[in-house]
Amino acid sequence: MFSAIKIKILPESPDEELEDIEKEAQEKIKEEGGKVSRIEQEPVAFGLKAIIITLAWPEEKETDLLERILEDIKGVSSTQIIDHRRAFG
Repeated sequence: MFSAIKIKILPESPDEELEDIEKEAQEKIKEEGGKVSRIEQEPVAFGLKAIIITLAWPEEKETDLLERILEDIKGVSSTQIIDHRRAFG
């Protein structure tokens, strides 16, 4: 079973390469058994954009693990789970 999660990743500055962060995030999520379904960029302020990733995450794994592995990416300031639902099917 999987949980449907939407997580916001804030880069350290507007100068960070968002595509590099997105690529590494996808790789790390896949390594942990997750499946990315959508990636968006959302303007925050002063040229800073957040990355919003919608994904399926294995229910047996803690969401804290997801946040930790994404925060370890070079150029990432913080992460925040903005939606977490149990997936059916």
